[in-house]
Amino acid sequence: MANNYQMMTVRVTAIEQATPQIKRFTLAARDGGLLPAFTGGSHVIVQMQDGDKRYSNAYSLMSSPRQLGHYQIGVRREEQSKGGSAFMHDKVQVGDELTISTPNNLFGLADAPAKQVLIAGGIGITPFMSQMVELAENGADYELHYSFRSPEHGAFATELAAGPHGACTQFYINSDNRPLDVDALVDRLPRDAHVYVCGPRPLIDAVIAACRSKGLSDAQIHWEQFAAAPQSGDGFTVVLAKSGREIAVDEGESILKAIEKEGSVPVECLCREGVCGTCETKILEGEAEHRDQYLSDGERAAQKTMMICVSRARGARLVLDL
Repeated sequence: MANNYQMMTVRVTAIEQATPQIKRFTLAARDGGLLPAFTGGSHVIVQMQDGDKRYSNAYSLMSSPRQLGHYQIGVRREEQSKGGSAFMHDKVQVGDELTISTPNNLFGLADAPAKQVLIAGGIGITPFMSQMVELAENGADYELHYSFRSPEHGAFATELAAGPHGACTQFYINSDNRPLDVDALVDRLPRDAHVYVCGPRPLIDAVIAACRSKGLSDAQIHWEQFAAAPQSGDGFTVVLAKSGREIAVDEGESILKAIEKEGSVPVECLCREGVCGTCETKILEGEAEHRDQYLSDGERAAQKTMMICVSRARGARLVLDL
């Protein structure tokens, strides 16, 4: 899968505190013109320069694909932030300029007449806000199920309830003893439904398991989470074929970090979360344990390339075309 990201400069025109942990940023073209078109579920990579540190995070576009005078993204301040979300919350102000990529979509809507069921947890609501615009335009049979821990953490819930998708939306609030019962929800769906989930990893895993238990195929289950896969697993050795250098990758360390630490080969990576594809690298020997969200199932099975920012070796040695 080839990526076609291009970078551009945008201006921050508005910042809204949506919840204690989430801010909505409105971004416009520097020249005031239209921004590149996108489809519901698309994301952009935001590059942030903080002194000598650079951060790159992927964020879903939550604004309407029909209103290209601006983009909107929702940014949750992560408790274990690597720096990007803290930078967005603490340092970005109205009038500042940011570098972002053109949109890419790894979470697009299926081209199917079946019921479309959207399941969101917390900040996972953002891609669905752009998808529902397209679903409504197409006259689709769709519904949104949005779970959050307490009323003050229900980002954009008020506008969803009052907006054009309110009749298709159900809210689940843990603090009000109204939790989302994933199994019950999935059990009542028709067998041809397409299910989309975005949010915390436990929610994604629960939805995937429930859908498979009901007999839905993997082609009917769609998920997205912008978070680097945990680097669990034993250490291994990576061989850089072009120089013959051997690099030890420790437990808890990514291949990308190990290569950067060794310092002999520059590697481009925008997101470091396995979603952008810029660090896709050919595998010459060995097999990868794929942990990205970029490659298709067929591409993972072929074992021709891997995302070195998140994926690991399936074995003690891996030779890469670097």
